[in-house]
Amino acid sequence: MKTVVFLLALLVISSGYFINESFAEISENQAFLLEGSGFAVTEESIRVSEIDLGLSSQKQSGSTINFVTEDGFVTLDNEEFVISKLNGKFLRQGQYIRINGNIESSNGFDTTISFFGRLVEESKDASVYGFTGRITTPDDSYKVLYTTKLSTLSKIDKVATETKKSDQNTIHILKGSSSQTVTKYFSKDRISLEPGTTITFVNDDIVSHKIVSGAGLGTHSSVLSGKVVICEQQDTKVKAGSSYIQSNCDFTLDGRINSNEIKPGESISIKFTETGFYRLLDTNYPWMRIDGYVFPSSTNLVLGTTTNQQGN
Repeated sequence: MKTVVFLLALLVISSGYFINESFAEISENQAFLLEGSGFAVTEESIRVSEIDLGLSSQKQSGSTINFVTEDGFVTLDNEEFVISKLNGKFLRQGQYIRINGNIESSNGFDTTISFFGRLVEESKDASVYGFTGRITTPDDSYKVLYTTKLSTLSKIDKVATETKKSDQNTIHILKGSSSQTVTKYFSKDRISLEPGTTITFVNDDIVSHKIVSGAGLGTHSSVLSGKVVICEQQDTKVKAGSSYIQSNCDFTLDGRINSNEIKPGESISIKFTETGFYRLLDTNYPWMRIDGYVFPSSTNLVLGTTTNQQGN
């Protein structure tokens, strides 16, 4: 067991030596999605662990930018922990990430986490970090090893021309998106914007679509098979936009966004008024998802795009 732990740790830690001059594109007042998986290890066992966090960067001081965790969860095998109070820092222009704080189990027990990440590689759309650290539950203390993706969002200048603004504020429902065989369903599936911003959804598909907002669909949902239980009655006990819910539903509507039917070739404009995270999906094709965050103090509209990874 010790040999396995040593080799896993060596793999993650040594990856940091390949990033001597790499820096992630991190700045104030941005939203990020940190998604990944790895292992949680004790002397007796190795458990699969996943991490899914929504972050928002705060004020910069020197080469350090503080951030707060708005939403997310951490798993140990099939046990899920929701975010209680987590804070962190982007260090040395995003070369490192530190996360500390508390998460809460379904039984209400507090668990502490302490993670440290090193930038491994970056592209125009995302940055890859290798994380090590510890998860401490009331019963055990786990060493953790993660490989994660931090979604990168491109900024759009607000003084852009009206033509560019119109294009940037439009999300296309792509042709063929009603089938899981395609790799992309929306022209943009990661959005960050100011309160009061209007986004136009254009249906380029050959079937009708309906976009709603809600909570749920964490990584352990049945979204891959399409057998998702969607509850249309709003649950006031569920935090709007959260990724994890303790319910018989995989996804429950929160009442903030409802496009109703968008027929082929038609469009609808929707205003995002409330701050916070938005989880959007198509009720008939639940693999079609958009993650969004509305900033209370952002000065730029930000629209990002990724290749859809079903079930993430």
